[in-house]
Amino acid sequence: MKILIVCQYFYPERFRVNDISFELVKQGHDVTVLTGLPNYPDGVVKKEYKAIRYEDINGVKVYRSWLIGRGKSNKTLFLNYISFAISSSLRVLKLKGEYDKIIVYQLSPVSMAIPGIIAKKKFKKPLIIYAHDLWPESIVSGGIQTIGIVYKIVKRISKAIYNQSDEIWLSSKMFENYFNDYLKIDKPMKHLPVYAEDLFGTIPPRENDGNTNLVFAGNIGEMQSVETILFAANELKHRNDIFFHIVGDGSSKTKCEDIKRNLELNNVVFYGSHPIERMPYYYAMADAFLITLKNNKSISYTLPNKVQSYMAAGKPILGSINGETAQVIADANCGFTVNAEDYKKLANVIEKFTNINNKDELNLNSKKYYDENYSKEKYFWNLSQILKS
Repeated sequence: MKILIVCQYFYPERFRVNDISFELVKQGHDVTVLTGLPNYPDGVVKKEYKAIRYEDINGVKVYRSWLIGRGKSNKTLFLNYISFAISSSLRVLKLKGEYDKIIVYQLSPVSMAIPGIIAKKKFKKPLIIYAHDLWPESIVSGGIQTIGIVYKIVKRISKAIYNQSDEIWLSSKMFENYFNDYLKIDKPMKHLPVYAEDLFGTIPPRENDGNTNLVFAGNIGEMQSVETILFAANELKHRNDIFFHIVGDGSSKTKCEDIKRNLELNNVVFYGSHPIERMPYYYAMADAFLITLKNNKSISYTLPNKVQSYMAAGKPILGSINGETAQVIADANCGFTVNAEDYKKLANVIEKFTNINNKDELNLNSKKYYDENYSKEKYFWNLSQILKS
């Protein structure tokens, strides 16, 4: 099958679309990716890619469209979104060949689906939007008010884009509620949660040294509410046996480092961003993983990809989070959650975790739930069935 994947982000940027594209090639599909110039998360286009417009990466044909780097401000981020939508739409017009399916691996922004719509009209083939972020709700986490004109405009654009699809794939079950009840989108929808990379399935258990090490790994943005972890750490800084390890980067990292410094949190360590190949080292440090999101109804529909990685590692998850993720952790019986942004109750849950005796049972439950619901084999079997249909 000849598949055109549209996504603003691709290798060397670290997103699951990379591994999915490479695996589809291994399975015999002809895969082309239309993407932008790498600049995530630091916001600056990498020098070595400024002049590159075509690559072959692990058998995937990669076409890169010009864009403005994300930068550090809302203005440059807006220009980043618009520049990719325009330049990649023009690039579609130059693409030659035939495609059987057009898939938009839709992260933020939803405008990355615009070149997919152009491709649908040009090649006269079905357009699938694989939704991993909800729009317009994603802009709310950036401070945009839902009662303002900007939100209303983005909502209208988002609805028009989703309505151009022939089918929508959902990374989270609760996305269907949002599309049906709020955006009034009437399209065929299929639930297709992602899997974790293979390297996360071989994390060794941590030897008991009397301390409890908690690891957060991933993007440190406004939506992730990592400050909730820091405030919980402040509640527990009298405990000299509980430590917080934060691995990643993002728009809120500086703010979180300032909070650590102002609160004099000696129990928190920031490690910055690292290649995915290095992540098993940090995962092996964990007695349990942490996950947080902002207290926002629509954002709570999201199931962050780190949940699958945490479960694949076979360790408990402690969260200050609502919605889909809280439900998954409860169904798996692999950890404990409290309401989003409730740092005091998160601190209480962490202390509760340090005192329980059945940590091994939580580990097993986490791994078992992953194998039964999110494994790579299950994902690609489901994907193949959907593609055939």
